[in-house]
Parts: sequence; C-alpha cells; structure tokens
Amino acid sequence: MKAQIQKAFKYQQLIDMMYIAKDGSISKRRVKILSVAEDSFQAYCFLRHKKRTFKMDNVLSAMPVIHKERQII
Repeated sequence: MKAQIQKAFKYQQLIDMMYIAKDGSISKRRVKILSVAEDSFQAYCFLRHKKRTFKMDNVLSAMPVIHKERQII
C-alpha cells in the first residue's frame, strides 16, 4: 500500500481509498496526497474538505482516479 501512496504522491494523482478509523468505522475517501512520512501521510480530503493525516496501516485499498477524455464527433 505504501508504494501506491508514494507513486500517487510522485505523480500528483488523486486516489480513492477505503480507510478504517480509530473507532472501527470504514469510509471511502477521495484524497490528494500532500506529503508522505514513514508510517503516515498528509492529504487533502475531499470528503471532509480539510487537510488530514492518515496512517498507512489504516488504508484498506487505494486506487488512482482516472479521468478519461471524451471525444465529440
């Protein structure tokens, strides 16, 4: 998971992730990673509209957001 997060940070990609909180609740979040530390990372969370700190161990899945361009013919 750490490699995916570092790659998203390197290429400035948005990611959709499933995250488990301290209380055990699971949420789906779209984030833009701002910085990466050893066991955590800071990101702008579009769900909460704030900068948040996330623990790497609590990320259940992470997928890059892919924008496809549409052609008008």
